[in-house]
Amino acid sequence: MLGKVIPTLLLSLAVAPASAEVTLINPFHVPESQEQAVLEHWEQARDLLETQPGYISTTLHRSLQPNSQFHYINVAKWESTDDFKAAISEMNKSLPPLSIPGVEFYPALYEVIRN
Repeated sequence: MLGKVIPTLLLSLAVAPASAEVTLINPFHVPESQEQAVLEHWEQARDLLETQPGYISTTLHRSLQPNSQFHYINVAKWESTDDFKAAISEMNKSLPPLSIPGVEFYPALYEVIRN
């Protein structure tokens, strides 16, 4: 699923500024029976991405409420859109796509507009 979502996200970034710091916010659904496999894949992706130029940080959040819309949310910071796109391209070459039924991702890049 992630292998299908990331190319769509990259296409949508064609109009985004390439030089400002960006934040990836990626909420996702995970069937309870697949949590361990998804967490292992997330850790592999994190380990690879944190070695890439422009990487700042990433954190994985889990909801404390069982009825929340998204049980997991990944938040990652990158120095620029270009750095993020290059890192995802490298990840797609190095890591097999996550293909687990029922796992749905909704990634998007954001910029800070107010503090």
